[in-house]
Amino acid sequence: MKRKLFRGTGVALITPFKKDGSVDERRIRELVEFQITNGTEAILPAGTTGESATLSHAEHHQVMEIVLDQTNHRLPIIVGAGSNSTREAISLTVHAKSIGADGVLSVAPYYNKPTQEGFYQHYAAIAETVDIPIVVYNVPGRTGSNIAAETTLRMAEEIPNVVAVKEASGNISQIMEILRGRPEDFSVYSGDDQIAFAVVALGGDGIISVVANQVPRLFSDMIRFCLAGDLENARELHYKLLPLMNVNFIESNPIPVKASLAMMGMIEEVYRLPLVPPTNSTREKLKKILSDLELIQVPVQKGSIWTGL
Repeated sequence: MKRKLFRGTGVALITPFKKDGSVDERRIRELVEFQITNGTEAILPAGTTGESATLSHAEHHQVMEIVLDQTNHRLPIIVGAGSNSTREAISLTVHAKSIGADGVLSVAPYYNKPTQEGFYQHYAAIAETVDIPIVVYNVPGRTGSNIAAETTLRMAEEIPNVVAVKEASGNISQIMEILRGRPEDFSVYSGDDQIAFAVVALGGDGIISVVANQVPRLFSDMIRFCLAGDLENARELHYKLLPLMNVNFIESNPIPVKASLAMMGMIEEVYRLPLVPPTNSTREKLKKILSDLELIQVPVQKGSIWTGL
């Protein structure tokens, strides 16, 4: 099994919706081309940024399949296939394998608050059932519990399918423990754009990114500079993009990034409840930053809609 899925920037792809609330296949295909053209190394659909929590199983499968079809093996596709139910996570992972995904991004079980042994057994059960590379996704700010460095390292050593971790704990000490103790072929990706520069400089393999939705070329260049040891150029791009990285999280992700892409003319600005459009204050901050980065020519006022069930 290929242990290194990618090195560099993977984009946590948004899921665009039509005004009627349905999945917008045309826009997904356009976004995939935008990412490929601008140098992103991997695409990760149907994750947190892709509003997976509000996708039906049929829609989840649909998004996976559209991205795989449009990409046509031009770069790795690692699909969101996690759940707080181990059985459901296995089912999504089986489907990912059946359609030819290169790997799965499997979020730590949320709401249940497993013990560390529970985390281990959850991923062991998925790996035992499906022979596909698994990227563990640790994001305690959303799931309510943290996968300890010791548990991540245990999985890296003992479960061959577990090939990487997306570390979104924001805990640099924990990330350094994983980097220090990991097997050579186990990848560590930052799960936070703001600290990606630091994580890669410390030895990480890259980032699974939100801001790459908006600025794939600039952000992937920053990560490539950092991986090559060119910290001066990487640092310059990091600070250039930092305002955008920060504003993307002043409201719940993916609200700001979807608003941005709508301002850039790339999607309809449609959300699914319980997500709602950004406040006017957030919208004005986004316009200013996007204008400064020359991503929009002039401030754009667009309407917003959100759908119910």
